[in-house]
Amino acid sequence: MKQLFLLLATICCTHLSYSQARLMEKVTAKDNDVVIPFSRYQLPNGLTLIVHEDHSDPLVHVDVTYHVGSAREEIGKSGFAHFFEHMMFQGSDNVADEQHFKIITEAGGTLNGTTNRDRTNYFETVPKNQLEKMLWLEADRMGFLLDAVTQQKFEVQRATVKNERGQNYDNQPYGLVFENSSKNLYPYGHPYSWLTIGYIEDLNRGNVNDLKNFFLRWYGPNNAVLTVGGDVAAADVVKMVEKYFGSIPAGPAVKNMGPMVPALDKDRYVTMVDQYAKLPRLQIVYPAPEMYTKEEAALDCLAEIIGQGNNSLLYQKLVKTQQALGAGAYNMGSELSSEFTISLTPAKGKSLKEMDAAVKQVFADFEQRGVTQADVDKFKSGIESQTIYGLESVSGKVSRLAAFYTFTGNANFITRYLENYRSITPQAVMDAYNKYIKGKGSVRLSVATKDDPDNIAGNSKYEIDKSGYSAPDYGYAGLTYTKAKDNFDRSKMPPAGNDLAVAAPAFWKEKKNGIHYIGSPLKEIPVVNIMIGIKGGRLAEPAEKSGLAALFAALMNEDTKTRSAEDFSKELDLLGSSISVSAATDATNIVVRSLEKNLDQTLALLEERILQPKFTEAAFNRIRNQYMEGYKNNLTRPASVATSVYNKLLFGNSAFGRNTSGTDQTLAGITLADVENFYAHCFSAADAEVIVIGDLSKQEIENKTAFLAKLPKTAPAIKQLPDFKPGPAVNGKPILYIVDFPKSAQTEFRIGNRTGMRFDGTGDYYKSGIMNYPLGGVFNSRLNLYLREDKGWTYGAGAYFSGSKYTGSYTFYSGIKAAATDSALHDVLRIITEYRDKGATQEELDFTKSAKLQSEARKYETGYQKAYYLSDILEYNLPDDIAVKQTGILKNFKREELNRLAKTKLSDPRNLVILLVGDQTLLSAKTREQFQVVLLDKEGNPVQQ
Repeated sequence: MKQLFLLLATICCTHLSYSQARLMEKVTAKDNDVVIPFSRYQLPNGLTLIVHEDHSDPLVHVDVTYHVGSAREEIGKSGFAHFFEHMMFQGSDNVADEQHFKIITEAGGTLNGTTNRDRTNYFETVPKNQLEKMLWLEADRMGFLLDAVTQQKFEVQRATVKNERGQNYDNQPYGLVFENSSKNLYPYGHPYSWLTIGYIEDLNRGNVNDLKNFFLRWYGPNNAVLTVGGDVAAADVVKMVEKYFGSIPAGPAVKNMGPMVPALDKDRYVTMVDQYAKLPRLQIVYPAPEMYTKEEAALDCLAEIIGQGNNSLLYQKLVKTQQALGAGAYNMGSELSSEFTISLTPAKGKSLKEMDAAVKQVFADFEQRGVTQADVDKFKSGIESQTIYGLESVSGKVSRLAAFYTFTGNANFITRYLENYRSITPQAVMDAYNKYIKGKGSVRLSVATKDDPDNIAGNSKYEIDKSGYSAPDYGYAGLTYTKAKDNFDRSKMPPAGNDLAVAAPAFWKEKKNGIHYIGSPLKEIPVVNIMIGIKGGRLAEPAEKSGLAALFAALMNEDTKTRSAEDFSKELDLLGSSISVSAATDATNIVVRSLEKNLDQTLALLEERILQPKFTEAAFNRIRNQYMEGYKNNLTRPASVATSVYNKLLFGNSAFGRNTSGTDQTLAGITLADVENFYAHCFSAADAEVIVIGDLSKQEIENKTAFLAKLPKTAPAIKQLPDFKPGPAVNGKPILYIVDFPKSAQTEFRIGNRTGMRFDGTGDYYKSGIMNYPLGGVFNSRLNLYLREDKGWTYGAGAYFSGSKYTGSYTFYSGIKAAATDSALHDVLRIITEYRDKGATQEELDFTKSAKLQSEARKYETGYQKAYYLSDILEYNLPDDIAVKQTGILKNFKREELNRLAKTKLSDPRNLVILLVGDQTLLSAKTREQFQVVLLDKEGNPVQQ
């Protein structure tokens, strides 16, 4: 069972040819080390093809990685690599505009693209019968893109990228921290001195010809690796790749850039004032060596010792003593250089100057403490288990192969990668510390708030020196566009292969000692996933003590009666296991992950965690204070405010309408005695649910978790919601709620209503999800295509039905460009109303049915996917053959049924909750006349006008 992953590489190098492609390397399975088997081929045009065969699920993952990221950009033209990623989804010679997403979605697949400093990748996971179609799509945009690029597409995607920057950077607390630290860490002109998203002024400056030159320079097949993994035969993949990619001409030669690690002669104290942040922050960044080196591995270990987990020095010295609300360290590796980073948020009353001094003291303490073998052993165990966990999905394996080959030229680098970590010694960690951290210069960025701009760590008056910079020759001169010449008709999209027969995972069920068990085998990797639901959760907490369930769950992750939280974490880390406790609507959820060989030891710790918690005053005060400050900080985030206020408008003071982690007021009223009482009365074995995915028999798992029966047997009281009653319009006008964020770059939209529909597997709730799919459930939905692709107003928009055993709702959501707020409001309501009144087209229904039926191949791949499938069966008492029943409903779903559901399940705008969180001055007088406008504060309370 474990042969696929517990392997030792056997490498064969040969020069056998498959027509155009040469087999360069084959890595096969043997013995017991972690390896991903693959075959590597080279096409004459320079394209590298890597094929990994994994026949455990009927799906395939395709990844095309181009060795170009923002590090290849020019000064003044930042953001082009990421901008171009967007353009690659806008159609090519043989793929119409907006069709790339549609084709893959209709094929039952999922897709995306990502850009970082060093590479851009495009990937999709689809049923295995759709592979040829995916290769045709990727080849078409590699070889036939530029003639399909128009000025209109360029402008729409430029607007979309600007919206993405507004949503994820400009309009977020701490969103510009890395932009500020990067430009001050690296010399002017260094490829890492700007972020991948780029600067707005550079995006405004660029033109279509700049974009085309970027494609011609960097997007040749000789600068790409195509990796295909899944239920495939390598010989079949090679033939398809030769057909679709073989004729694409090579692009200009691309040379790898060598390491470019900056050296700082002293600390650079710099400051930014964050208008959205409620709390100040200190960000300290040291230059570090490039990724995939032994020194990088040693610094990763150092980062864990300094600032990861409750055993770290920053946690022990600053967080646990309540000098800091949060503190952490990490080493972020990249191709040319890395960044060893420390981030701290001071506790109330503590200054950034004090935090700066505290970090220096932590390093002094570290030097006295040193590195122990136990530190290193714990770190190594975590790396090995994380690596195995990451190979659970085909996408995880393909991503590893693609990255390794792109950056090292060795797709089998996983052996060397693990050896870098396995070879770490305490002395190696100290050597890395002495070489890169001790006495070395860093950027020490103070993130001050607008209310306290003088709270800074220091000011060295460092200024960026632009003199002496000489731009390199990027090779843009004389580029020409040459298309492939084929002996087949490339305009014809390949059909899907034979239909798939996808079977849901087999499972067993049983009730024993009042506990409901359900389980399914997992044989691909030696891992066990367990999910446990203990009845209680937020529905068991009093309204005036909102946040109690979350606070209780957080404390369940702390001390036990026999171990401190630190010792408990250390034991888990040495096993490579995890146990996490969290609060849900009507349960306290426990998620366990363990290597199979360490399951008994992990479950012994779980028993201790569940039966012997120790609730201390110190931990209670610390976590409650973090929650209170976190709540205040969320009031500065428009997206967080929108979600919180919207829930309150829909569900009032019920558990569904209250903030899940409480407010500063409700948390202040919670005592340690409340937590202890919650454990005594709201943490019961009665009707508990256990979901198990692993290579274990029913009897084995029941025996191994028999300790759950020692919990109390009385179920807690669960508060039901009152029946749904829609709120009427006022004088015939829909109510428009506004939370004012002056000068906000975007407006957060939340529009919807309580439906009264509870979760079901085959009834109107399930069918309403099918009905909504063309309206708001997918990238190619009406709402997203109009707002993002047609107008360029948003980075993304969608709508969905949600349901539980207690209630249900329908919600439209989006962050929309502030200037478009007024127009977008009318358009969103128009689109929803038109769909409600007229329904979907037959084409939209056919698309929906194909997409959902084909996507069955992707539903059960990983342990967590299987677990959530079984969880629904157990939680909602669904029939054992629910997957078959749902497939039958989909296959026979008629347009008349869809349109009936649209008319009855989508609400009239007068009965919708319409909430905008943004600059209220952007609403026109005409809009204010059409709506009954109600101004709310950031907690959802009416404001006197």
